[in-house]
Amino acid sequence: MSDAASTFVIVPAAPDDVPLILELITELAEYEKLAHEVEATEPLLREALFSVAPVAHAVIARTEQGIPAGFALFFFSFSTFVGRPGLYLEDLFVRPEFRKRGLGRQLLAHLARVAVDRGCGRMEWSVLNWNETALRVYRAIGARPMDEWTVQRLTGQALADLAAHSRECQVHEGESEDPSSSRRV
Repeated sequence: MSDAASTFVIVPAAPDDVPLILELITELAEYEKLAHEVEATEPLLREALFSVAPVAHAVIARTEQGIPAGFALFFFSFSTFVGRPGLYLEDLFVRPEFRKRGLGRQLLAHLARVAVDRGCGRMEWSVLNWNETALRVYRAIGARPMDEWTVQRLTGQALADLAAHSRECQVHEGESEDPSSSRRV
């Protein structure tokens, strides 16, 4: 099959795709030299993607013959400045044998359609500074870097320590114990 003739089908992931999604996440982590950071498991992914209230969504790209070629995993955020939801692309990965056929751009276009259909005001993602191939694709589609922003992350003990501080705060009388509810500090 020639590169120009490559046709892919992009569909929402199904529960049966969880092992494949984990495999693709692992392949992405290896490509990014971050395999040692993968903690995801099939049960964790199944809960995140297919529970009653999923916190993330995934799409799978396959060849016309059904061969898995790539995936994207995303979730919805909210912009207070825009006053509308946003789509955050957590992972996009195309297997090496399917690269340079436009699949990355097709996955991005698919997610842009999801974002527009859901009334999102923007679509955002992070990219490793050394991934020049991806950066070229992103510039070509009109994405711009947010140079004035840096990503901040809490994990492990730092996350647990900060969460412990929340337990010290008093819940307003009569309010829910829901973790997303307001708390007085």
